[in-house]
Amino acid sequence: MRSFNVFSNPSLRSFKAAHGIAAVALVVATASAFAQTSQCAVNSGPTITPVVELYTSEGCSSCPPADKWASSLKGSGAVVQAFHVGYWDYIGWVDRFAAPAYTNRQRDVAARNNLRSIYTPQAVLNGKDWPNWGIPPKAIEPAKASIALKQLGTDQFEASVVPLPALQNASTWSAYWTITEHGHNSKVQAGENAGEFLKHDFVVRQLVQAGEYKTGDAALQKLTFRSIVSTPGHQRQVNLVVFDAKTGKTLQAVSLLCTV
Repeated sequence: MRSFNVFSNPSLRSFKAAHGIAAVALVVATASAFAQTSQCAVNSGPTITPVVELYTSEGCSSCPPADKWASSLKGSGAVVQAFHVGYWDYIGWVDRFAAPAYTNRQRDVAARNNLRSIYTPQAVLNGKDWPNWGIPPKAIEPAKASIALKQLGTDQFEASVVPLPALQNASTWSAYWTITEHGHNSKVQAGENAGEFLKHDFVVRQLVQAGEYKTGDAALQKLTFRSIVSTPGHQRQVNLVVFDAKTGKTLQAVSLLCTV
């Protein structure tokens, strides 16, 4: 496990521009604004879908086993997101999947968990640091929100979020979108993993915040999302995670796999 002080500002190699993973503006619009091209849709269930966040780096020698474990979670029913961070790039290998937004998210998670440092590989389950990762997470807690997500058109999605009575203990809730892709790989030429052939699934390619809402607001909130263009040859998933804005705890989540 490799760590960085969460409050430090180390002098590192400049982060490169994200390859198609820059945040895309969240828009609120009516479904009539888009052509309906797919019936791809998903509804959340009665229990909270587990949300796994893996913070990893191609420049970290401790990370490949965690990446392999994340890949094993295909079909588990969990929403899995591998956030690549760039603070190990200075060692000699620049992780092309990393973005500053992902490091910032990891710092936010660390602050909510009262951690003194950020580290890789780090697994987070439903907003909580999960040092004993290695097993598939289970969905056992009753849902605190209901989500209906559908595709409106190519790279255009809409979700209806309804807070459930169990959410009344939270004063506010928030949400974020991610695009994750499967089947990426890299032949590492330098750094701690020099000579290794790394395989990645659930790679986060886009992260978009979806605002913050008061629990007492209108019962139903509609969130509309424009994603980046899909990468040819890489299956992707569209994920929406609803969480307690104060604690970061997952309230409900869904993942949508569409062919267009």
